[in-house]
Amino acid sequence: MSVFDVRRARLRELLEGSGLQAVALMPGPSLFYLTGFRFHLMERPILGFFTVEGRAGLLAPELERPRVEDRFPGALFFYGEDPHTWADTVHQALKALGLTRARVGVEPTRMRVLELRLLETAAPRTTWEDASPVLARLRMRKDEGEIRAMERAVAVAEAALQALRPFLRPGVTEQDVAAELYLQLIRHGSEPELPFPPIVAAGPNSANPHAMPTARALRPGDLVLIDWGARVEGYVSDLTRMFVLGEPRPEWLRWARLVEEAQAAACAAARPGVPAGAVDRAARRVFEEAGYAAYFIHRTGHGLGLEAHEPPYLFAENRQLLEPGMTFTIEPGLYFPGQGGVRIEDDVVLTERGCRMLSTLPRGLTVLP
Repeated sequence: MSVFDVRRARLRELLEGSGLQAVALMPGPSLFYLTGFRFHLMERPILGFFTVEGRAGLLAPELERPRVEDRFPGALFFYGEDPHTWADTVHQALKALGLTRARVGVEPTRMRVLELRLLETAAPRTTWEDASPVLARLRMRKDEGEIRAMERAVAVAEAALQALRPFLRPGVTEQDVAAELYLQLIRHGSEPELPFPPIVAAGPNSANPHAMPTARALRPGDLVLIDWGARVEGYVSDLTRMFVLGEPRPEWLRWARLVEEAQAAACAAARPGVPAGAVDRAARRVFEEAGYAAYFIHRTGHGLGLEAHEPPYLFAENRQLLEPGMTFTIEPGLYFPGQGGVRIEDDVVLTERGCRMLSTLPRGLTVLP
């Protein structure tokens, strides 16, 4: 039995307790997780169906036939280039799978209007519901193979950053650094589709947690934030490290120390059976006691796997209980508009004993000459 057979069997179990008769999946992580097939979004619809009885179906354009025929574990429904025929093919697929009058789950963050309208037209008596809870339960706990892939993704990302360090010098723009980092990630073994475009933010731009690299040149004395990741076998890493071009200011050292303390407190709080929100509150408490609570403006972390952002999400109100095998980031930060910001981000896996770091690069401010 393949790993995909095991995953589809687990999906059946979860569907049985959900009230859904099936899920309809767009190209993306969940479809890859269940089949090993990667499709890109395009103007032609692609849909994967998985039923509570264990049947599977794939709706795809004819041009995908050589790729999936004799390899997809279920029925195949191909259509041609005329969009007027697509709804009929969708109807045939749903009828063959017994889904013309059913409750079928979809991923709201993935499902497009194009595919949803085709499904609604083909099966007006079927309801299309949120399958996020089912799919989150399916994918949140990683097996040993998934964790090994993530460890390799971390190693690739760390090697790429080490290779980038000589490039971090005054006169080079944020965009130049981001481009060089992309090349280093590919050279060191990342898949070309990164989990997200690298963030390089220097000087006051580092006060923006999701800054986009600009044409601003790095300057002597700059605080530089780099947030980057790699992808290996579909699985991703997501890290953030801080650099200073020259002597750091005393307040920067204080910010970095507090961020390190907050990260350590969050990691210490991460244990099986603990609510995800407790991890966020542990980090936030460090900033509150130092009088910096107003400058921590995002959650402490997010799940990591086939996506750079997936459950569990570490925000204060989240009551979801942490379980062994969950992988996520721990990334507290402080952001001071007009001055700069500090964030330290590491990837962790939850074990029976607690939080195990997957990333190894030094934390704190790295001073560059």
